[in-house]
Amino acid sequence: MTLDALIRAELQAAGGWLAFDRFMSLALYAPGLGYYSGPQRKFGQMPGGGSDFVTAPEMSPLFGRALAAQIRQALEITGVRTVVEFGAGSGALAEQILGALGGLIERYRIVELSADLRGRQQVRLAHFGRTIEWLDRLPDTLDAVVVGNEVLDAMPVQLLAFDGEAWRERGVVATPEGFAFADRPTELRPPLERAVPGTVTEIHPQAEAFVTTVAERLRRGAAFFIDYGFPEAEYYLPSRIGGTLMCHQGHRADPDPLVAVGLKDITAHVNFTGIALAAQDTGQTVLGYTSQAHFLLNCGLDAWMAAASLPDRAMAHRLIAEHEMGELFKVIGFAPREFDAIGFARGDRTHTL
Repeated sequence: MTLDALIRAELQAAGGWLAFDRFMSLALYAPGLGYYSGPQRKFGQMPGGGSDFVTAPEMSPLFGRALAAQIRQALEITGVRTVVEFGAGSGALAEQILGALGGLIERYRIVELSADLRGRQQVRLAHFGRTIEWLDRLPDTLDAVVVGNEVLDAMPVQLLAFDGEAWRERGVVATPEGFAFADRPTELRPPLERAVPGTVTEIHPQAEAFVTTVAERLRRGAAFFIDYGFPEAEYYLPSRIGGTLMCHQGHRADPDPLVAVGLKDITAHVNFTGIALAAQDTGQTVLGYTSQAHFLLNCGLDAWMAAASLPDRAMAHRLIAEHEMGELFKVIGFAPREFDAIGFARGDRTHTL
């Protein structure tokens, strides 16, 4: 069965309308058919290699080295010796962290739902031997430092549209040519209702439920998530009328998730206020929230850049440049017990959440 046929079958079974989060889930994760389940290459520096986008670990190995400094501190303070990474992508970040921390990590566990990506990771990380273990699901308990780079943005979102009088949930219907949007009445609302007519925005129950689950199971250690997004007050500004939903294919961005379904990434920015509240509601303490630039510099990136070659320095600069990844990407950390995490030493923005 093709992905198109699978989605059409679900639409028929559902009465002709699918909520967007279900459509997004099928488009990205349908076994063997969705974007992340398929064999096409996703991560890389340039479109010539067949990739669709680049993440920070592919951009510069200094990203992982800086993050490893924060992981080292968390391991030493909390006394755990395990790292758990969600959605390890190409395996580049795991390789960088293990290369930097060596024997300090006794077990590096990767939770990876994509069989194709898992296979690629296993080839790349084979030289670390039994230190690495792959999991199909989240462990029941976590005594570990948890990391997730660009994981939350790929979790399915619900779409809400405001016509000037009422909010409606945006879903998907089938057409002879493909798929189209269709709105239905709903009781759902965004956290802040400051919309103007024509606004389309996202809410993130799946990402927040995921963080709740991680936080409930985190007994010792800490968790750090890196992604692009905003605090709630910025996310739902009236000027952000079109929301943040975006697709990536061949290193080009477009706003239409209903074409080339299964052949491109679909993402939405993260509402970090919702993530912080999800962790706090389980009793976790938010260690900090800041821009990627501040976090990496706090972790020593500037010193490693100074010692790097000019080409390597130029690539690492993209991690902290305001017009590249430095400001749009944020880092949030939480833990069962508070400590002064080095990544948030300067430039902490927890007060904006």
